[in-house]
Amino acid sequence: MVRTRAPDIRSIHAPIAGPRPVKGYAMTKPPPDPASLDFFSAAFLLPNIGAPFLVGLAVGYFAKKILKVALFLGGAAVVLLFIGEYYGVTQVNDQALHQTAQTAADLANQSGSFLYSRLSQLTWKGGSAVAGFLAGLKLG
Repeated sequence: MVRTRAPDIRSIHAPIAGPRPVKGYAMTKPPPDPASLDFFSAAFLLPNIGAPFLVGLAVGYFAKKILKVALFLGGAAVVLLFIGEYYGVTQVNDQALHQTAQTAADLANQSGSFLYSRLSQLTWKGGSAVAGFLAGLKLG
């Protein structure tokens, strides 16, 4: 009786992800029990929750500070236009001023929603980054 060897499954099917395991070491370590994982350890919290939160916090703080600077400069420009109109140097069209303000508000809304959506794309850590962004907006 001739004994034949069964084909190796790993050679028939491509691995799902990553390199092939070294022969003899495949599946030697069982997956950790979910109850034994320490979700409150610094090794888990810092890279998975802390770092994305800090990125979101920095982006939110920066966005609010830049918005304040833009509003300050825009307000100064409008005040200068009103002063110029008072002294007869220029004439201010109220409809054009309203249209310009509406365009600026739409642009600020688009950039804010872009930042919000981009931070939420930080894989599953997006919730932490978005929370940091909102906290940065509150602090800024």
